[in-house]
Amino acid sequence: MRIIGGTAKGRRLASFRGMSIRPTTDKVREAIFNILPRPFTFKNVLDLFAGTGAVGIEALSRGAESVTFVDNDPKAVKIIKKNLDVSGFADKAIIIDRDVQSALDLLSRKGEKFDLIIIDPPYNTSLMGIALNHIGEKGLLDANGLIVAESSKRMIWDREVKGLKLFDRRRYGDTVVSFYNSI
Repeated sequence: MRIIGGTAKGRRLASFRGMSIRPTTDKVREAIFNILPRPFTFKNVLDLFAGTGAVGIEALSRGAESVTFVDNDPKAVKIIKKNLDVSGFADKAIIIDRDVQSALDLLSRKGEKFDLIIIDPPYNTSLMGIALNHIGEKGLLDANGLIVAESSKRMIWDREVKGLKLFDRRRYGDTVVSFYNSI
């Protein structure tokens, strides 16, 4: 696994052995960042179910000012820290070692807003719907912000989710990437 573009392009990132955590593939990550506007204008990014941190680190490499990584798996948190050190972005990152729902509550209480939110929960769970509803309810997406949600092709999400609207969906093998904005 490597960083696809930006200032840290080509840098290798640590990953997991086995499949207990499924990182976003280089192919899907590259497709996502090719769809996002250029130049990369997102400054405050939230990476939920961050896993290896590869998607958030890709955003930093392409110009994000800060990324908040959320994951409550101790192995994931350790790898995110390692990958931030290797890529040179540790000073632009915050890691929240909590489940996504309590992390979103915390960020809401702090008045945080994000212009890009990445959601990549374990496939075939209800966590995507929970995260989208919580983001919509708490108003964590900036008015001009964007959500990139990665899921299995077997999971179908409503077009409108509490203050959010689905405006694009792309399929890459078993992976579906859905794009939401505020309504």
